[in-house]
Amino acid sequence: MGRIGTRRTEGSDGGPDNRRVLSCELGFWVAEPAEVVLQIAASATAGAVVAERFDARSEGDPLVTTELLGPNGTRSDVLVAPVGRLHVSYRAEIQAVAPRSLLSPTPEAPTVDPGGPELAAANSRLVYLRPSRYCPSDHLVGFAVAEFGVESSVDARVRAITDWIRERVGYVAGSSSVHDSAEHTLLTGMGTCRDFAHLGVALCRAVGIPARFTSVYAPGLFPMDFHAVFEIIEHGRWYAFDATDLAPRSAMVRIATGRDAADTAFASVISGIATLESLDVTATVGDNLPVDDRGRSFELA
Repeated sequence: MGRIGTRRTEGSDGGPDNRRVLSCELGFWVAEPAEVVLQIAASATAGAVVAERFDARSEGDPLVTTELLGPNGTRSDVLVAPVGRLHVSYRAEIQAVAPRSLLSPTPEAPTVDPGGPELAAANSRLVYLRPSRYCPSDHLVGFAVAEFGVESSVDARVRAITDWIRERVGYVAGSSSVHDSAEHTLLTGMGTCRDFAHLGVALCRAVGIPARFTSVYAPGLFPMDFHAVFEIIEHGRWYAFDATDLAPRSAMVRIATGRDAADTAFASVISGIATLESLDVTATVGDNLPVDDRGRSFELA
């Protein structure tokens, strides 16, 4: 069955301003018995869980779910649903880890120490420099290098890319499909948060900056839904950027992290046939919603 409980994570200061209340309701019609993977729970790194409930039911009967822990704290809930109506609900109250803003850059990148955490960081760098399904960065190298160069600092290039997307790509709800890549967004000049994040990832990789795709709960987002941002690595730390400006980054709660949306989809049908019929997402902060400062780079927990 679903889970009810609490979880403590190091790094939360427990302050009232860091309280986040998250919820998600999904409804499916299962036409053939289906194995479904859900990535809707807050990341294991996001903070200290005060209360949390995950529940999955088929025609009212509880289903057994298995939680798998992936990279960057991603939590995947796997279930097998019989034919009928599948309803999944998630609710959590957490004390989020306070986001860290960009510190003064260190003179040099850290030295790789084989076998230590630096090696894991080096491997991540290789993974997030490569093209991926929705981020064919190898197709965009010529454009990206001509437009943004490769000689300026990482911070300058990322900000130039984020500003370019903000100014040149229109945010149009429903303007893309699950089949569209960053290349399609660049050519059409329109997209959703998913497309903005994919384009940011692809352009960063095209100019030699490792970048990854992150799904989040985003208090302040309107209309409310799951949201997506992109992250880049500098001096061993990952910083979030969002060209949509639809919600403050410092209030966001990480859900899943990966190469692109193929790794972070909130629902994936592995086998069988299940169709999403309804989706309701909410995310609130405990106190006043912060104002995003474009001049600062925030590190999500």
